[in-house]
Amino acid sequence: MINGKSVTAIITAAGKGSRMGTSLPKQFLSMGGKTILARAIEPFEEAEFVDRILVVTNRDFVALCEKICEDYSKVERVLVGGKERQDSVKNALDIIEDGYALIHDGARPYVSEDIIKAVLTDAAETGASVAAVPVKDTIRQAEDAGSKTLPRETLYSVQTPQGFEVGLIKEAFAKAYAEGFYGTDDAGLVDRMGHPVAISQGSYGNIKITTKEDLPVEMRIGHGYDVHRLVEGRELILCGVNIPFEKGLLGHSDADVAIHALMDSLLGAAGMRDIGNLFPDNDDSYKGISSVLLLEEVTKRLKEQGWSLNNADVTIMAQRPKLAPHIDIMRENMAKALGASVDVINVKATTTEKLGFVGREEGIAAEAVCILSRG
Repeated sequence: MINGKSVTAIITAAGKGSRMGTSLPKQFLSMGGKTILARAIEPFEEAEFVDRILVVTNRDFVALCEKICEDYSKVERVLVGGKERQDSVKNALDIIEDGYALIHDGARPYVSEDIIKAVLTDAAETGASVAAVPVKDTIRQAEDAGSKTLPRETLYSVQTPQGFEVGLIKEAFAKAYAEGFYGTDDAGLVDRMGHPVAISQGSYGNIKITTKEDLPVEMRIGHGYDVHRLVEGRELILCGVNIPFEKGLLGHSDADVAIHALMDSLLGAAGMRDIGNLFPDNDDSYKGISSVLLLEEVTKRLKEQGWSLNNADVTIMAQRPKLAPHIDIMRENMAKALGASVDVINVKATTTEKLGFVGREEGIAAEAVCILSRG
């Protein structure tokens, strides 16, 4: 509350995010393990002066939005949005009777409690306020006869939240609808009434996620390790290469220990469990299957989650046979399955100097490390 009046935050999350070029609207994309929408809600949830939160979303994503909002006790309702952003905000304003409204973009995840407080404080004094920052670039205005430079010292880049006395913003919306006017932001509707709008200190970091370039690059490191027993009567397949040897590796699939280690490193980096969960050894559909095909399936799943491979490093531990002659084709096989350049795939082979189960030629082990990125 402020000045004894309740404060309602309206988070707009009804946009389709067409400029992002993703299957999900941008507000539902993951950013550092949380959705962009969740990160936009959190500062309002944590601000003691905010009493309740209303989230407005597209009809098709109400269930998803409600699931995200389960973690936030102040979220009172998830409302269905309208055709335009202005319509969505109106749907929320219609259920607010009095107090102050803070209207914020659900695709603006970097807002801070200090910005929210500054906007609310100024709105309580003047009736209307917006978070904004001075423009850094020189701005030119196009005209019929050319263009002219605008005085940069008077120009601000407008952000959200925007704060209003509820009666004032409702009046501004009513006037806009009566005149068939749609504005680009809520403060613009107040401007049309001749009411002053205060500028509160925003932040250059308080950006709106609009395109993929706005997303931070998320990087993950994954580690994988696997062991298979050497037995007679099996082919020895490593990194998709059938290597001449008197023994092969025992397993439900082709037992390609190197690719298994690599897949576990990839799945681990993406937080997607492991190959035992994804390709269980009690499923006959995977019996004898080429691990290259399994790697292609893992690659497909990574891409569905937006992950790209930066590099992978695989170490194979085998006393025999000599693997150096096969390294190049191993790298090529894995690069093809991963849809990556061979330059980012490395394979090394080493012995254990006849120590341990590898040294006794009882089995072969492999270790893999990878780096994935998203954003």
